[in-house]
Amino acid sequence: MKRGDLIELDITDFAFGGKGIARLTFEDGRRMTVFVGNTFPGQKVLAKIVKKKSKYAECNLVKVLVPSPDEVSIPYQPISGSPYISLPIEKQKEYKFKSTIELFRRIGEVANVDDLFDAYIESPEIWNYRNKMEYSFSSIEHDMETGEDIDDAFALGFKHRGTWWKVENLNKESGLFDADFENKLIQIRDYLKATGFPAWHPPKKVGFFRYIVVRKSFYEDKLLINLVTSSENIHDFNTQAFGEFVKGLLGNRIAGIQLTVNDDVADRAKIENGYTELIFGAPLVIEQILGLNFEISMESFFQTNPKCAEKLYSKAIDYAFESNELDGQVIMDLFCGTGTIGQVVASKTKNAKIIGVDIVPEAIEDAKKNAERNGISGIDFYAADVGKFLFEYPEYEGKIGTIILDPPRAGIAPKTLRKVMRLNAKRIVYISCNPATQARDTKDLQENGYQLKKFSLVDQFPHTGHIESVALFDLK
Repeated sequence: MKRGDLIELDITDFAFGGKGIARLTFEDGRRMTVFVGNTFPGQKVLAKIVKKKSKYAECNLVKVLVPSPDEVSIPYQPISGSPYISLPIEKQKEYKFKSTIELFRRIGEVANVDDLFDAYIESPEIWNYRNKMEYSFSSIEHDMETGEDIDDAFALGFKHRGTWWKVENLNKESGLFDADFENKLIQIRDYLKATGFPAWHPPKKVGFFRYIVVRKSFYEDKLLINLVTSSENIHDFNTQAFGEFVKGLLGNRIAGIQLTVNDDVADRAKIENGYTELIFGAPLVIEQILGLNFEISMESFFQTNPKCAEKLYSKAIDYAFESNELDGQVIMDLFCGTGTIGQVVASKTKNAKIIGVDIVPEAIEDAKKNAERNGISGIDFYAADVGKFLFEYPEYEGKIGTIILDPPRAGIAPKTLRKVMRLNAKRIVYISCNPATQARDTKDLQENGYQLKKFSLVDQFPHTGHIESVALFDLK
C-alpha cells in the first residue's frame, strides 16, 4: 500500500468529522486502521490513499460500491456536500454524538464527560434548511449516470467528490437549499448556455461563467442572487436580460440580483480581483433571529441554519445567565462579527452591560447598524484585538463577568486563548463550529483554572459530518 493506491474497504466504525473507519490485517499479522472521509458503517467503498503511516492511513472516498443496510431512498439528487443524506437522522445523531463525546474524553481529557453532557439539540428542519448555497460552473462535466467526464461541456451544479475541476449538473433539488430555486436552476443553466459564453475551465483558468451564489431570507421568503463571471468579453453579456429572465422565473421572491466580475485565478467565488454591480433590487436580505432583524449582504457572515441558530443562541444565553451572581457585570461577545448574539443577549436582560468585540472593522460597523435598527440599547461595539482590549479600554478592567466566544472553525490560537483567560472573566460560554478545536481548548482552559461545567451539541448541519457545541466554563 502506498499513497495514490485505490483500495476496496469495508467500513465498520465511525470517527469524528464524518470519517468512516476500516481495519485491515495483513498476512504477517500487522494491523492498520484506515480512515475514509464521508463514509459510515455498513458501506463497501473504493478509496484513494492520501496519507500512510505504519499503523494508519487516510483515504478520500472515490465511490460507494455497496450501500449500508441502514440507508434509505430519498427524493433528492445526492451531492458531495451531503454524504449522509440517505442515512436516517437518528443514525446520524448516534454517530455524531458518540464520536464527539469521545473527542472531549480523549483530546480534552475530560474524564467525567458523560456526567457533564447536557443536551443534543436537533435542527428544527432537516430538509431545505440552508440560507446560502454556491453553485459552480465548469466546462468539464462529470456525468453521474455513466461516470464519464465530458470535455467542452456547460455544467452548473456541485463539484464532483474529491475534485475541484469537474462539476455534476444539478438536475433536481438537493434537499438542502430552497426547493423552488434548485428545481429551476436547470432553466437558468439552459439560458446561460444559450448565450454562447463558455463555462469556466478550472485547469486552464479561462472562460466566462464561474459561480452562482444565492442567499435566502426565511423571514422574508426572498432570494438574493449573485452571478460571478470573469471579465472576458463582459461588455457583450446582457446583464439586464439575465436579470429579467431570472425575475420571470422567481417573481417577487427576488430581493435583488447582482453581478460580480472576478478575475482571480483562485477557485473561490469571493472577490479578490474584480468588482460587484447591482443589476436590480437590493444588495441584501433581512433575516430574523429570536425576534431581531439583521441585514445580510452577499459577503456577510451569518448562521447558515437560522432556525437552528435560534436554539443554539438560546442555549448559550441559558449558560450565560445560569446564576444571578453576574447581574450588573459586563458580558463580552468576543469574535462578535455582525453582533448577532450580543444583540440577542442585550434584548434578554436589563441588568447587564453588553460589549461586542471583533478585530474586523467592517463587521463592527455592520453590528452597530443592526443594533440601531433593532432599537437595542445597553450594547457597545469595539473594533479591537482581544490582547490589547484592556489597554485601549481600561474602564473594563476587572468588570468583565462573562465572555461569550464564537471563534472561526480553526478555533482560538493558543496565544489568543491566553489573552482571553487574562481578561479574568468569571464565566466563559464557548460556542464552537468545530468541537475538535474546542476539546483541545478545553484542556488548556481547565489547566488554567476554568472548570467545564456542562456542554451541549447542536446539529446545525444535517446530512453532513459537522456538529456544533456550546460549553460552559466557570473560573474556580
